[in-house]
Amino acid sequence: MVPGKKSLAVAALSLCGLGNAQQNITSDDYFYGQSPPVYPSPNITGTGDWATAYQKAAALVAQLTLEEKNNLTYGIETTDNGCAGNIGAIPRVGFPGLCLQDAGNGVRATDFVNSYPAGLHAAASWNKTLAYERGWHMAGEFKTKGVQVALGPVVAPLGRLTTNGRNWEGGAADPYLSGAIGAATVEGTQDRGVMSSVKHFIGYEQELYRNPTINDAGEIAIQSISSNIDDKTLHELYLWPFQDTLKSGAANIMCSYNRLNNSYACQNSKALNGLLKTELGFQGFVVTDWGGQHSGVASALAGLDMTMPTGNNLFQPGEHFWGPHFTTAINNGSVPLSRLDDMATRILAAWYKLGQDSPEEPTPGIGMPFDISGPHEFVSALTNEAKPTLWAGALEGHVLVKNDGALPLKCPKLISVFGYDAIAPPQFIPNNAVASDPWELGFEPAFFQLDVLPNSPHIVDAPAIDQVALNGTLSVGGGSGGNAGPYLSAPLDALQQRAYQDNTMVQWDTSKNLTSLGGNRAAEACLVFINAFATEGVDRPGTYDSYSDNLVAKVASNCSNTIVIIHNAGVRLVESFVDNPNVTAIVYAHLPGQYSGRAITSLLYGDDNFSGKLPYTVAKNETDFPAYWHSYGEAPYQEFPQSDFNEGVFIDYRHFDAHNITPRYEFGFGLSYTTFGFSDVQVSCLESGLDTYPSGHIEQGGAVDLWDNIANVTATVTNTGSVTGSEVAQLYVGIPGGPVRQLRGFEKVMLAPGASSPVTFPLTRRDLSTWDVVAQKWELQSGSYHVYVGSSSRDLPLTASFQITTSSS
Repeated sequence: MVPGKKSLAVAALSLCGLGNAQQNITSDDYFYGQSPPVYPSPNITGTGDWATAYQKAAALVAQLTLEEKNNLTYGIETTDNGCAGNIGAIPRVGFPGLCLQDAGNGVRATDFVNSYPAGLHAAASWNKTLAYERGWHMAGEFKTKGVQVALGPVVAPLGRLTTNGRNWEGGAADPYLSGAIGAATVEGTQDRGVMSSVKHFIGYEQELYRNPTINDAGEIAIQSISSNIDDKTLHELYLWPFQDTLKSGAANIMCSYNRLNNSYACQNSKALNGLLKTELGFQGFVVTDWGGQHSGVASALAGLDMTMPTGNNLFQPGEHFWGPHFTTAINNGSVPLSRLDDMATRILAAWYKLGQDSPEEPTPGIGMPFDISGPHEFVSALTNEAKPTLWAGALEGHVLVKNDGALPLKCPKLISVFGYDAIAPPQFIPNNAVASDPWELGFEPAFFQLDVLPNSPHIVDAPAIDQVALNGTLSVGGGSGGNAGPYLSAPLDALQQRAYQDNTMVQWDTSKNLTSLGGNRAAEACLVFINAFATEGVDRPGTYDSYSDNLVAKVASNCSNTIVIIHNAGVRLVESFVDNPNVTAIVYAHLPGQYSGRAITSLLYGDDNFSGKLPYTVAKNETDFPAYWHSYGEAPYQEFPQSDFNEGVFIDYRHFDAHNITPRYEFGFGLSYTTFGFSDVQVSCLESGLDTYPSGHIEQGGAVDLWDNIANVTATVTNTGSVTGSEVAQLYVGIPGGPVRQLRGFEKVMLAPGASSPVTFPLTRRDLSTWDVVAQKWELQSGSYHVYVGSSSRDLPLTASFQITTSSS
């Protein structure tokens, strides 16, 4: 990255013959992150299990007119259904069109669907089987509603920025965990015949400046943030989970709003043509995020296949980059016909591969219309079959981090409940609002208020330093990732139901001033419910708030057994009360979806056991995080804001390990009502004399031999306590020349008291390689590899090592 060097992004923009609103960019001094050009865009080849779908798609494309091919590439808006985006039908050849709809934790903006635990909650479960089942059941609801493309799962943001407003949609600040949960979700979704749209590709790690800022004249005043990422970091962190989802068959990738090394992600030829379609052999299609297209010809040549929406560009009003104008670009030679043919073939191949050409498929968007103002036809996607997954998902994402003997509750005769998060919000309805960016609302980015939290049932009425949903329990975050279920179980409601069953008593005070504190000295336990809110479009103003911390302190000053439950949409610090002797237990309850209250009540009373683990690190201080706050536009880059990922691969626990910083709660940490032991670690290498670099042919997911299993690590987990529980056995590997430890395996096992179970962690070539920026390949190094097995990134009682010798040694 050299200041003043001519940006390749500028060169790419000169190709934007259609609708280019950026041709006035002339100064090279604003650019220093460089994105190399990769052209032409590779054609789909039908490798691996895409062969049959590719052949069918190619045959259908050969029958289409130029206009029909073109119509496949751009989304249209319609009042006929509630789909976020639509691809029009081609009745002449029997193509019914496509409905694309949010989001990653359930169908958005409709009724009679479930609100599943959020991505953050799923990551905290550390349960790949549960992630698959969650995807499978959600996909059934998308299908019933006539949705062909489900806009999820989220694997970016990865969580580099601690205060990112969308971390809750993905949730794991580690590429291996994010990739494993994401891949399982894709498999579950697509096994049900619904396309996954894995998002947001790539480097989307902050909300501030995620989109261009428009001035009063309707011109772009500030470009989107540029995520400046070196090649090694890009591969080892941010590309990693996308590669996992591609290996699992993802049919669609959504490109992101931000710029990557100063080239917009949806027209970045290195990212789309080079990484995605060449190196990773992607066979499906790339779609923009809504309003994420900023050029016509350039984005097509760079590898974009579909845009959403075209007719109403959100950030450059009046611009129609493709749509009816795109055929002009084909006819005048600006875009070769072969590029349009490939775009259409990729879209139809994904449609065929998911079996969506079946005559039994529902009409696109048939179950989506929703009108709160009057009667409408109900299409229910609710089933009894989904309930066990909803229940298990809600339970397993809760993480118990402190327990001084307070839990489980042993049928207390009297409990007191406090806090704004304990009650149901006054509104809980589906809606179609989208979180606006703070500069569009006219507020400073760090000091804002939202009257209504979009797509979730909460109202935010606190100043930025107290960013909480004060009027009700937080079951889901805000923005396009949020949705509402058929009902919401709030904590106080569920606790009162438990008191009814036990013939016990609950008293509560959820007022802002806690006027009844004196009465809780008689309570056997005091439960304090607080939350930490986050939404799309705005980064969080912090990781704690004084109002909630003071609320905890007030209760604890009058109650010697104070239990704090936090519904958090991201990292939440607890330093103001964690060492208070009267605070006897702390639970990170995350975002459990519609079963929230029932789930926490079952856990608090010990009917079910805690089994969640933190998918991020909780620090003692904000300054301990490598990237806590978003980047601003600073001189001389005010119009072209830059975010330099200077920490490289050292985010979250890797950073804490590298700098010997003691966290409050480490990545992978979580308590249970029982205890576990680890023993008998063994390492076996399956091959010797391995090639330094992979040499296999490319299928979707990359070189096929990257996935060869070259070593196994086994260990035994034993339940050493007196309660049945589940433990997440975690494997970390020290790769020569890399971070001291990186997560490279995890398995969740349920064990009765005294029972033991073996766990096996297969290690692939990719798991043990580092990215060689010169060879542009994954490099397996000769040397000693150290392995660590235990219950968190800092509790690793088992260690071993093995030697790898490559053919080039």
